[in-house]
Amino acid sequence: MLIAQISDTHIKPEGRLAYERIDTAWHLGRCVEHLLALDPRPDVVLATGDLVDAGLAEEYRLLARLLAPLPMPVYLIPGNHDAREPLREVFAHHRYLPRSGFLHYVIDEHPLRLIGLDTLVPGEGGGVMDEERVRWLDAKLGEAPGRPTLIFMHHPPFRTGIDRMDRQGLANAEAMGNVIAQHSAIEGIVCGHLHRPIHTRWQGTVVTTAPSPAHQVALDLDKGEKLGWVMEPPACLLHAWRAGAGLVTHTSYVGEFSGPYPFYKAGKLID
Repeated sequence: MLIAQISDTHIKPEGRLAYERIDTAWHLGRCVEHLLALDPRPDVVLATGDLVDAGLAEEYRLLARLLAPLPMPVYLIPGNHDAREPLREVFAHHRYLPRSGFLHYVIDEHPLRLIGLDTLVPGEGGGVMDEERVRWLDAKLGEAPGRPTLIFMHHPPFRTGIDRMDRQGLANAEAMGNVIAQHSAIEGIVCGHLHRPIHTRWQGTVVTTAPSPAHQVALDLDKGEKLGWVMEPPACLLHAWRAGAGLVTHTSYVGEFSGPYPFYKAGKLID
């Protein structure tokens, strides 16, 4: 099973630029073209939050148009820039989305079980897995304890070392971690929020954050007030899963790059 992950698309109203400079709609369009050109194509796409920039219905309508060319299932979860009700309304045709309450759900129809978590706290940059959400997750994991499962969410449950982003991290991550540690079939947890590909070991599984198909958060490992964005190469993640082999994650850059070029000529390594 091949899973594409896009995150932090930050779609603005049509014609508006993010931070007065970034045409996020154009970048998402290029990312969709990139996914369509892959061979093999992904079986599903996970969109891990900050789908739009201000939680507006018009932003979600533009997002829906941009994602429409994708023929495979696209599974959405909210980030801190999102708003549940406009997302739910515009994407009402996404039948997996709950009609009320938190926007988390289970997808059982693929070889790898998918659990989407809603970590949104309206009006806050950080997220939370409060006791209600932790209980929900524990119950869903308990329904199929031996089934290989991938969890996807917006806010990562670990500290990254990028201080200003860590201050907007996931509250009550320890309680979530206690649940994760009790379930051995979790193949991985994939997140957004950081606008960077970051990987760590956490509670017996691997947690990965995705880059953005538009702008990235600057890599600043100093503790301080600095927080900025950079136009490093746009990218998405490809998670390849096989039974017995587990999950392998690749960073897939979006853009025009020269190559591929051969390593060998006439059976010999080119010097």
